[in-house]
Amino acid sequence: MTIRNIIAQLRTTDLERSIDFYTSKLGMTLEFRYQDFYAGIRSGDRILHLKHVDERDPSIHDVREHGHFHLYFEVDDVRALAGTLRERGVALVSDVHDTDWQTREFVVEDDQGHTLYFGQPL
Repeated sequence: MTIRNIIAQLRTTDLERSIDFYTSKLGMTLEFRYQDFYAGIRSGDRILHLKHVDERDPSIHDVREHGHFHLYFEVDDVRALAGTLRERGVALVSDVHDTDWQTREFVVEDDQGHTLYFGQPL
């Protein structure tokens, strides 16, 4: 067996708002939409799925409280991206910082509260 790709799925109570966050704020593109409950968001050769649900994702609180993340995006230039996201009105939960494990990272939350890390190796 060869795994060709791994696709994450986030739950959203407002699909339109989530699509807007990932496209207009993070700069990704809408890859596909299926009716009013499912969408694919593309960044380069990676896709993230969004699924409409009636109740808020129960993992959001636990992830926030215990320092976990829902998604980790490895990028080329963390400082530049953080600046771009600030210009687009995205609040950084944790500003750009170097870690003990040799990465430079910052943290944001999406429109639903999912924790998103952006990092680059040092």
